[in-house]
Amino acid sequence: MKTILQVEDDPNDVFFLQRAMKKAGVTNPIHAVGDGREAIEYLTGAGQYADREKYPFPCLVLLDLKLPHVMGLDVLSWIRKQPGTRLAVVVMLTASALEDDVAAAYSLGANAFLRKPTEASELESMVKAIRDFWLTHNTLAQDALPQSRIEGMVSLVSLRTLGRPVPARPVETRNGKTEAKR
Repeated sequence: MKTILQVEDDPNDVFFLQRAMKKAGVTNPIHAVGDGREAIEYLTGAGQYADREKYPFPCLVLLDLKLPHVMGLDVLSWIRKQPGTRLAVVVMLTASALEDDVAAAYSLGANAFLRKPTEASELESMVKAIRDFWLTHNTLAQDALPQSRIEGMVSLVSLRTLGRPVPARPVETRNGKTEAKR
């Protein structure tokens, strides 16, 4: 059974979403992480998440916007730039209704943008829609899953440079010249 990664810093939101998933009959394992840095570590299989039997790559990432350490939009941007994660299904699940947040999420490659409902019945309805579309009818690209731990480690190196200029490195071009590339 494919895993869901819930990236949420509010323990109440984690509890209510997981309860709604259970009520909707979602049997997929759900791993919750509390901040953006931990989400990236999970996705790369780094540190405590190195055991891919215990922490498999998720079929669905439910990502909040406002997170400690690395914000949700930065996590989304990072996901889309990594060869091993760029095709992952990422659904923004947030309290924000700001048009700028919606537009930014879609421009960075979010697959969907959902606003967290305030009523339990609305949350259950949303979870059923997530179950029916993303977990039942949606077909994942085979390239969405990292092929190796090495690929994840390359991505982790990118995490360390998140927000910092990447030093130029020499790259040979098609015409045989060497240029600096970032």
